[in-house]
Amino acid sequence: MVLWFVCGILAAAVIALSWKLCAVRRSADALREQISRWLADDTNAQLRIPGRDRTMRKLAAELNRRLPELRKARLQYRSGNQELHEAITNISHDLRTPLTAICGYLELLEQEETSDAVKQYLFVISERAEALTQLTEELFRYSVILSTREFREDPVDLKAALEESLAAFYTALTERGITPNVRLPEEKVIRLLDRAALLRVFSNLLQNAVKYSDGDLNIILTAAGEIEFSNSAAALNKVEVGRLFDRYYTVEAARNSTGLGLSIARSLVEQMHGTISARYEDSKLFFHILFPPHPNSSKV
Repeated sequence: MVLWFVCGILAAAVIALSWKLCAVRRSADALREQISRWLADDTNAQLRIPGRDRTMRKLAAELNRRLPELRKARLQYRSGNQELHEAITNISHDLRTPLTAICGYLELLEQEETSDAVKQYLFVISERAEALTQLTEELFRYSVILSTREFREDPVDLKAALEESLAAFYTALTERGITPNVRLPEEKVIRLLDRAALLRVFSNLLQNAVKYSDGDLNIILTAAGEIEFSNSAAALNKVEVGRLFDRYYTVEAARNSTGLGLSIARSLVEQMHGTISARYEDSKLFFHILFPPHPNSSKV
């Protein structure tokens, strides 16, 4: 009799604990869904949970107390980020006019009769002015792309876009003695993407290959929408490669660059719902891009 009584108590305890666990799970799921909606919609709505579990209610109350602080911080970040982009746009725009004038007067000076020493000085000044102009243009494009760009979703053939980008870089690659080894699928690889943004991504990666490659370049595209760029780059190391996507980061071999090219590439890829990563193995630099099929792929 006592044994049955103990078993009954244990069974009741197990049932009670199971019910409480289910209630906690329901509350946790409700919180997770509401937080996801809150982050997506950026509203002032309060978090509410089903049930009366005291611990979960305390958790919801604490989150509700902290959420206004988080929202304020997010708004400040967005505002500051937008102000930074606008400042970069304005500064780069303001630099264009004097740089254009400087380059123009340098061209006129180069046509004048001067000594060999003066010609050498003019050559150096002209090179530095051209580098500064390129950096200013890169800053301007970066701020415009990240602050005002509206992305389209059109059917784009990754294979055709790669071929077009390689054709555009034929001269630059040839001058560096690079003959790309390209492997493409026979069939088209269609994704819903912004074509101009995709071409910009490929352009930035090819520019990176021109800078860092030791003379080779391998490009692979699969039918699954995976793209791999790889090349030998003995001058790099894993630490530098780990920072290649950082805004404004440059390595010694790229002193004439703002370090924005790969940062722009990552931003564009992510805004097109893709992923991009870099790794360094056996003195080779690899970039891996994936554009998975769009949820609305029936539109393609």
